[in-house]
Parts: sequence; structure tokens; C-alpha cells
Amino acid sequence: MLLYPVYALLFADSGLSVGQISSLFVLWSLTGVLLEVPSGAWADAVSRRLLLWIGPLLGAAGFALWVLFPSYWAFAAGFVLWGARGALGSGALEALVYEELDRAGAADRYARLMGRAHAVGQVAVMTAMGLAGPVFAVGGYPAVGAASVLACLLCAATATRFSEHRRPTGDGDSWAATLRAGLADARRDRSVRGALLLVPAVTAVWGALDEYTPLLVRETGVPEANIPHLLVLIWAGVTAGSLSAGPAERLGRRGFAALLALSALALAVGGLSGAPAGIALVALAFGGFQLATVLADVRLQQRIEGTGRATLTSVASLGTEVVTIAVYGGYGALGSTFPHGVVFALCAVPYLMVAMTMAMTMSTPARGRDGPGAGEAGEGRATDE
Repeated sequence: MLLYPVYALLFADSGLSVGQISSLFVLWSLTGVLLEVPSGAWADAVSRRLLLWIGPLLGAAGFALWVLFPSYWAFAAGFVLWGARGALGSGALEALVYEELDRAGAADRYARLMGRAHAVGQVAVMTAMGLAGPVFAVGGYPAVGAASVLACLLCAATATRFSEHRRPTGDGDSWAATLRAGLADARRDRSVRGALLLVPAVTAVWGALDEYTPLLVRETGVPEANIPHLLVLIWAGVTAGSLSAGPAERLGRRGFAALLALSALALAVGGLSGAPAGIALVALAFGGFQLATVLADVRLQQRIEGTGRATLTSVASLGTEVVTIAVYGGYGALGSTFPHGVVFALCAVPYLMVAMTMAMTMSTPARGRDGPGAGEAGEGRATDE
């Protein structure tokens, strides 16, 4: 979507203040929080493919509003539609892909497939960043807006081609009943609860930091013209992390904890360096966190056995959204006192805490579905809370 790198400029050029722009971001996040879990339950109750092609149409409508009627309320409506698009796809996509692979006897390919899908998405973002400038120079905001609407329409058309053999939960169940059933599964099974908590613990902090990487790069003193180049380096690190998901799927609990710890150290050192070379360490850290994000999703999908797969995946995404909003608030408070590099280093602390927690509980197997004896070698579900 070519609007991605320039939509903040569109808002500013339309006369919005920084406060108004920030309120739009909050509205965007709140939409995701409110719709995340209900949309997952709806996907389990009806059709996941249905939600996957409806969502991009909502995004297309929102982007069209932005360029046709550039005003605060049009931008607000567009963010609500964009937030709804994200909520409809979150949970539904993972559930559909995992269950279709499982039906074909290829569930072990989930990590590799999703890692490649994330990598393609990240390359698409980098491509959009490169194309936005020339397209904007030729046609301005209407041109990049039209390209973004077209991308959404192509996304919807692609989603209609997805295979879906699963039947809806049926039996007259409403989405609320599906939601209750999915949450009941999480309450009964410690391994599912642990996997649900791991997703936001791994995903939220670095996902929020991504919005501040341009400020970190500028703080290193590089010329403004070179900032996009270093941002592409960071995205390249994230892409490499996605592509590593398949080979890294067999990382045990100890390996996962080491991945988080090393990535956190790279983030802290890279942030505190204050030099352009330190951005390479930040890129390495983001690649590690992206790999951990994919692996956390894999662990969650492997532990869900009931019909509420999209519901529980959406619960994990809801946790990520809530923690992300908290990180935004914390960054705003810390960023007014400390340099961006220091704040990035402080944001490495939660990852070190998660890694230490995983390492400290290595020798204390939990009583989960697989019994009390599952250990590091087997990586049984019961050990992963």
C-alpha cells in the first residue's frame, strides 16, 4: 500500500495538528482492541475465508475516503475501517492456514509457510516505500491512494481463492457461544494459557518500537537523505527473521530463551551506541524478535485442539494490542526525558525478563495436558507455559 510511508504527511498537509494525528492512532488501536476477539469468534462461527476477503474491502473504502475527502472525520472513519480490516484478518488467517495444512497432513510446514508469508509482506512494505516517492511525484496523494485501493482489491480477490474445507461451528451457535467455548478451552489447559501469554510478551514491545525507528536513526546524526536506507536495513533484518522460521522451528525452550536474550542485548547495545553502525544491531535484534513472533504463533497453533482456533488466536492478538498501547504510553513518557537510544535499551528489559523466566522454569515441568514428565528434550506442551 503506497499510502503507508506518506499517510502521516497527508494528515499534516490537510491541516491536522500533532494532537489530532495522535488521536487518530489511538482510535486505530482502540478499534482493533474492541473488534479483535469478537471477529475471531465470528470467524470460528461462520467462514474464515469470508472474513479474509471482506477485510481488504473495508481497507479499500477507508483509503478512498482519505484521498477523496481529506478531513479529520474522513481520516477517523478510514482508521476505523482499517482497524476493522486488521481485526477480521487476525486469527482467521492463522486458523485457516493451520487447519488446511493439518487436513493435508502438512501441519509441520506451518512455521516455514507463515515465515515466508511474513517475509513477502515485509518485502512488499519495502517496495511500497521505494515506489511511493516516484508515484507521489507524478500524481500526488490521489495516485498513491488509488494504488493502495487497488492493492486492497487484489488482496480481497486473492483471499477468495483460499481453500477452506472446514464447516462452520453450526448447530445454531452464535459467535458469543463460540467465544465462550474458546475461552473455556484456555481456562482448562495450562499449556494453551501459556502459549496465549507468550504471543503478546514476544510481539508487542518491538512491534511498538518499529514506529520510533526513524527517530532513533535520525538521532545517530546521519543525513536526512540516508535515513530511509537505514530503515530498509532494519526491515531487511525483520525479513531475514521471517525466513528463518522454518529451520528454527525445532528450537527448544532453552533455545527460544537464548534467542530472546541475545536479541534483547543486541537491541540495548545498538540503541545505546548512538552511531549509525548500531542500527545494524537493532536490525539484528528486530530479526530475532520477528523470528520469535512467528515461533510463538506456531506454539499457540500447535496447542489449540478445539474448534475455537481463530477465537484464541484473536485473544492473543488482543493481548498484543493492549500491551502495544501501554508501550506507546511508556515510550511517550520516557522519550520526553531520555534520548531515543536509551528508551530502546530500556525496552530490551522485558525481553530479558521473559528469557530469564523461561530459563528459570526449565527444571519445573507444569502439569498440563501432556502430563508432568515432559521436559526439554521432548518440548511437550506441558512445559511451555
